[in-house]
Amino acid sequence: MHQRNLVYNTCWEDPRLDRQALNLGESDNVLVITSAGCNALDYALDGPQNVFAVDMNPLQNALLELKMAAISALSFSEFFTVFGEGGNPDWRSMYFDAVRGRLDEKYQDIWDKRLDFFEKSHRRGSFYFRGTSGLFAWIINAYMDRMPGLRDAVLDMLEAPSVEHQQEIFVTRGVSELLWSKPLRWALRRESTMAMLGVPRSQRDQIQRGYPGGITGFIQDRIESVFRNVSLRDNYFWRVYLTGQYSSTCCPEYLKPANFMLLKNGLAERISTHTTTVEGFLNRSECEVSRFVLLDHMDWLYDRYPEKLAAEWQSIFDRAAENSRILWRSAALEVDFVDPLRIKVDGLQVALGEVLHYQSELAEQLHQRDRVNTYGSFYITDLHKHAASTGAKGVAA
Repeated sequence: MHQRNLVYNTCWEDPRLDRQALNLGESDNVLVITSAGCNALDYALDGPQNVFAVDMNPLQNALLELKMAAISALSFSEFFTVFGEGGNPDWRSMYFDAVRGRLDEKYQDIWDKRLDFFEKSHRRGSFYFRGTSGLFAWIINAYMDRMPGLRDAVLDMLEAPSVEHQQEIFVTRGVSELLWSKPLRWALRRESTMAMLGVPRSQRDQIQRGYPGGITGFIQDRIESVFRNVSLRDNYFWRVYLTGQYSSTCCPEYLKPANFMLLKNGLAERISTHTTTVEGFLNRSECEVSRFVLLDHMDWLYDRYPEKLAAEWQSIFDRAAENSRILWRSAALEVDFVDPLRIKVDGLQVALGEVLHYQSELAEQLHQRDRVNTYGSFYITDLHKHAASTGAKGVAA
């Protein structure tokens, strides 16, 4: 599924938090797992030297390449109809006349076959209802339309002037009772549903073991927490999921006119895509990387492929600049599989936890302000290579 399909049509990690944690400067080289490319564009607005977008799924990189080609070729208003409103009936002519020629041939082949993703001619309409996660969003939107009063209540919460007003709508309009029907609870327990959403078995098992109520309880608690406790007026993550489009005032930073022009005038050129693993990219790279954004992909590896996860961290250590910073997220409330991994430091086998310096207080503060609110935990850690090589204790390899 994750090699042949576009899984993520939008990013589900809050870059406002990431940019505070990363504190990017013009000398930084950033590695980020591509996903839908929204956050790679967001980080580029801070003007780092390079943003390396790395993903094993070629369609995820193809989406970011399409966004960058469209930024270069289109006006802001044209671009916003496509990636803000989810499509344009004239996309076919826009694509062939202006965008396609700015894509590599391999990406032309991908998008030549998927023009209907952006034409609004398909029964799902919006691009944000396409791809595997988009299919589930479309199903949820159809479900909301079939539950009397649910769609209107959700739209009113999206426009509520305060969190208190949101809470009032949520309670008085019976949103919880309307939303959590037996069929929906059944669907959320299905492995096929989780796969559509890009949630692997290992991550599902992690939640099932560690969260009261298992995966269904976790999802219900997270969504209800968003509706009741997180302002939705600027929460573009949930707006696009619940409506299929952004608004001009509630959208990612790359969809704002001034930022679009910054990207168009050169900042987007600092982004490059790489279809490989994190380890594969780092082992071939000649650049030191000072900032790493690993999303939640370690949840995919820790149980079945611990040796691959250790090899990835070895490549991170080997290619990291001095005083580099690494971010990741997890479905687990607490991650216990990173620190015990073993890497080589100056010929010694060292537990990874001995060379990572966690910024736990900052991570917790930022995690509490996460607009997405679907992850169990958030981590910020610094890797001081010189201190590691002089102070780490280990055994000879």
